[in-house]
Amino acid sequence: MNNVNHLDPGHATTQKGFTLIEILLVIALIAILATITIVALNPSRQMSQGKNATRVSNLNTILNAVGQYTLDNKGQLPDSIPTANDGCSGVNADFAICQTSSTCSTSGVDLRMLTDNGKYLVSIPIDPIAIPGDDSTGYNIVKTDNGRIIVCAPDAELDEIITLTR
Repeated sequence: MNNVNHLDPGHATTQKGFTLIEILLVIALIAILATITIVALNPSRQMSQGKNATRVSNLNTILNAVGQYTLDNKGQLPDSIPTANDGCSGVNADFAICQTSSTCSTSGVDLRMLTDNGKYLVSIPIDPIAIPGDDSTGYNIVKTDNGRIIVCAPDAELDEIITLTR
């Protein structure tokens, strides 16, 4: 018997694989799904929400330190906190918390008594977009006539107004 490979002319051969059209359709479908996923996740919004969460945490830290200072000093608030009954969200250098005592030369709220010896704070928290070593922390603080403390983050993102009162 002869071992020569012959194609049977009566049977058509079929090749297995994908056509170019099928491959292009799958690539287009993957691109559409990736676009929908990226739009749904919106990374810039996620970053802004994260910065605002940091701001809320920092404001709570400042409020807690002022509260502890007040308790330790027989109800006496730090003298440097200005009085304003209309809140602290306005752009006013007198309400801005200074990063260090040396940056409070003409205006701003000096809270270095909270960081002395690390008793209440190791350092004053600064806003995520504030420049370290700059004049302001990016946060404001005021007291009302009835002794309530208001701290706020005037640079909050996503059109949010972040204000905490105690």
